[in-house]
Amino acid sequence: MRSEARDFGVEGQAFPIIEPDLLATIESRLRRAESSGELARMNEVFARRVEAKVRRPDPVGGITPARAARSWDYDPTALIEHDIRDQKGNLIAAAGQRINPLDFVAIRQDLVFIDGDDRGELDWALARYADPAAKIIFVKGSPIDQMTARKRRFYFDQEGRLTGTFGIRHTPAVVSQTGRTMRVSEIALKPGGRS
Repeated sequence: MRSEARDFGVEGQAFPIIEPDLLATIESRLRRAESSGELARMNEVFARRVEAKVRRPDPVGGITPARAARSWDYDPTALIEHDIRDQKGNLIAAAGQRINPLDFVAIRQDLVFIDGDDRGELDWALARYADPAAKIIFVKGSPIDQMTARKRRFYFDQEGRLTGTFGIRHTPAVVSQTGRTMRVSEIALKPGGRS
């Protein structure tokens, strides 16, 4: 079967493609925003927002003050799903093997979770735990403001990763190593920040 191509000419009116270059348009808008000062204002607003989030991260959702004491053990043992090998191909851990990180690493400091906006919880944690003995971790509040005021390091449970891992629902809560497990205790404080 043979086919031929033929020019049948132009049927109807044809229009040239008139479309602005996307990169040139973006560059032009950026130059206008820079010359008008709008770009500097936008950068300043963005920097203020970022600083506010660093100073006061979003609170961990669902955490409330402890009304009753409760404790449990958290076992960090993990089941290895796939072989893990080093860069030379040597087997580090085989699929199906169970590994407890506490067999290799000791957690020497207690992890103390508090609502940093609750004066009673903050005072309780500071009175009970010296700086080298514990890491005080906020689930709400501004660790940076408290570091400045108290001259002590504080941490924040970003996105509730630690409280979620340990199953913490109330503060204050203390996590400490007991052998091959972590002991988690939620502590009900009496008015005035006493346990």
